[in-house]
Amino acid sequence: MIQILTSRDKPFFRFSILLLIAFVQGANYYFYDAISPLKRLLEENFDITSSDYGLFVSAYSIPNTFLLMAVFGGVILDKLGIRRTGFLFVGLMAAGGLVTAYGASQFYSNDGFGYAFFNSFLTNYSPELKMMLLGRFLFGLGAETSIVVVSKVIVKWFKGKELAAAFGIKIGIARGGSALALYYSADIAQSASHWTIAIWFAAMLLLIALLAFLIYTIFDKQLDRQTHLRKPELKEDSFRFSDLKKLLSNRSFIYITILCVTFYSAVFPFQAFAPDFLFNKFGMDLSQSGKIASILYWVTMIATPLIGLFVDKFGNSTKLMIYGSLTLSVVHLTFALTNFYPVIPLIVLGISIALVPAAMWPSVAKIVPEKGIGSAYGLMFSVQNFGLFLFPILAGKLLDSSSTDGTQTLDYTSTILMFATLGVVGFVFALLLKREDKVSGIGLDLPSKAKA
Repeated sequence: MIQILTSRDKPFFRFSILLLIAFVQGANYYFYDAISPLKRLLEENFDITSSDYGLFVSAYSIPNTFLLMAVFGGVILDKLGIRRTGFLFVGLMAAGGLVTAYGASQFYSNDGFGYAFFNSFLTNYSPELKMMLLGRFLFGLGAETSIVVVSKVIVKWFKGKELAAAFGIKIGIARGGSALALYYSADIAQSASHWTIAIWFAAMLLLIALLAFLIYTIFDKQLDRQTHLRKPELKEDSFRFSDLKKLLSNRSFIYITILCVTFYSAVFPFQAFAPDFLFNKFGMDLSQSGKIASILYWVTMIATPLIGLFVDKFGNSTKLMIYGSLTLSVVHLTFALTNFYPVIPLIVLGISIALVPAAMWPSVAKIVPEKGIGSAYGLMFSVQNFGLFLFPILAGKLLDSSSTDGTQTLDYTSTILMFATLGVVGFVFALLLKREDKVSGIGLDLPSKAKA
């Protein structure tokens, strides 16, 4: 019998697809972080406080926390498929980026469309901030489900092959987006004709990401045709809403979800404040603080694919999650309680941020059947977004309360200690996950790579 090879059976082809689809998430991460080095400029031009900035960061997570859009997006993904779901949510992500950039623009500030309306309510907030909040909301509405789509694409093309390495490369490219944003955003703002060009540049990357996804859909459709030709007698086991109930009763899934929310709540909010933290604690200027903060993502960009290769070959996923969570806490404690120059701690933090995701996301594919992988990732991202909504707001309020002495310098000690505590909670649930894996026999510590 003649064996029909599909596109996913060709290593060059599937890794090319990986690079294409990973760019979508890389552009997502670039836009998410591009405004972090511009915090001082936002405060100076739009009369906002650290609490307001924390609210802006948190607006990303509102649709996924309170409207459960990442959950619904995952269910839509499992029901409607990758192509239609991806086009919808990557499109929303790009639209949110454009609205955010418009809200910061001179055209809008000079009584542009919508300015009078946004100036008519909640007058404690500037019209620019309110339009940017709307943009951030729309961006978050699309961005989280787009990550779910990208994750399902990778499972589709790499399950039974180099799955952990593929996730590692995808995460590495995404972290590269963050690193580039932290490294260059302030420079773009300072060298351009107007500082908001840095935000417009980030928004344009989202439009290119939408084009990249449209190109991917051509190959996704081709793979579906090839798979049908090879196994025409097989009918795909479809997702049912009752499968969500099974997820919520699965201890391994519960533990890995709680680990996810605590770990990322100690990473992404810290990242949003990192340039300002370096500015206040170490006296760095706007450009230097962004470049130094980017170190942790340059490290992660390199380390995550390497750790993914390790997981594929040797396993030990739960151990890596334990070590990563513990290291995260130690680094945050170093930032909070010492004046140790930040370069080495940021390098160690970058390794920590590589350890957990490289082991965690491929593990979900072992815990959950492929038919429900979109819903599983969607549920995890929705719970994760509760932390990404709550902790930037808490961080901003802690910072505002630290400057009651009338000085402009902010004391980040309490804020960083909060992040360290989240790392400890994640460490506990990583231990629980390891114990549950021994009981359930899922095999999370076994190598990911197997014969397809």
